[in-house]
Amino acid sequence: MTTAIPSLPLIFFDGVCGLCNSFVDWVIRRDRKKIFRFSPIQGTTARQYVAQMPPQAEDWSIIYVDENGSYQRSTAVLRILCRFGGLWKMWAVFLIFPAFLRDPLYRFVAKRRYRWFGKRDACRLPSPQEKDQFLP
Repeated sequence: MTTAIPSLPLIFFDGVCGLCNSFVDWVIRRDRKKIFRFSPIQGTTARQYVAQMPPQAEDWSIIYVDENGSYQRSTAVLRILCRFGGLWKMWAVFLIFPAFLRDPLYRFVAKRRYRWFGKRDACRLPSPQEKDQFLP
């Protein structure tokens, strides 16, 4: 991944995944300072900055990029939660556990996310109020 990603912190997500879109909606509702930027993995920004994704969409992961680096799977989710500050920072306690202990649950849900939460025909379009938070 290239280090010159604009508008950090940035969350790359599966734009057609129901669970991923719900998570993005959840983050937007809590991001009162509008610090996060979003880009679908299927978009042009992701093609520029994200290393080759696995061929099966079920193996894709959320990717979170901030000033300190790039993170995937459970580490990405935990770092996003911690970025909100306040009581959300208590989620950082789970970062003491290595990813190989946290990620099996993440992978279990990720493999079944289309079946459980649905799959859209096209990537999410931001509302006019959200437009400045989304990259193509």
